[in-house]
Amino acid sequence: MSARPFIVAIDGPAGAGKSSASRALAARLAFALVDTGAIYRTVALAASRQGIGFDEDARLGPLLPTLSIRFAPPAEPGGAQQVFLGGEDVSAAIRTPPMSLGASAVSARPVVRAGLLGLQRRLAASPENRGAVLEGRDIGTVVFPDADLKVFLTATEDCRARRRFLELQGKGDPSTYEQVLEEQRRRDKNDSEREAAPLRPAADARIFDSSGVPLAEVVEQLAREVEATLRARGGGR
Repeated sequence: MSARPFIVAIDGPAGAGKSSASRALAARLAFALVDTGAIYRTVALAASRQGIGFDEDARLGPLLPTLSIRFAPPAEPGGAQQVFLGGEDVSAAIRTPPMSLGASAVSARPVVRAGLLGLQRRLAASPENRGAVLEGRDIGTVVFPDADLKVFLTATEDCRARRRFLELQGKGDPSTYEQVLEEQRRRDKNDSEREAAPLRPAADARIFDSSGVPLAEVVEQLAREVEATLRARGGGR
């Protein structure tokens, strides 16, 4: 039986740069990228379309097995990977502020987390993968507590809110900085205080503060950590 692929777990709060850093790191290392946040956003989108409340466990549970969620390479070089719900590309639909809050809400439901745990592990541990980068809020604590490298990527509250504000501005979203900051604070509170897999660093996670640090430098530091671990193990798996 072949060994499991090398797993990199990247956790942290909203706006810390997890998605950008994970995407760039996976591309650099030729690892698969599993965006767990996108999975929860897609569940929130599907639930909202079917009129299911984000706290309706009795309806969310049966919904999960009916969803076909998959990732595809970016449509353009350097772009974000695509997310499909069935045959529909929902990459843009899941990135709206309402779906951000929806993802935070459904991810707090134990029935949803339990229902998606196997999917996340299968996507990452596929024998086709040389390695996998997973980003979320409980990767190193719940999804892959035995990950080969655990990272907790964070940044100051203002830095995170400004990144998100500029991102939304670029998409033509009319949200003000104050609105973005308030939404971020709600998400932070929900994610850190929920009973099911609250946001926190794993005990053995490496803490990286990305405040004021260029993305390329963050990725360089993470790549060095992965490569050092692989060398220590004789070149990988």
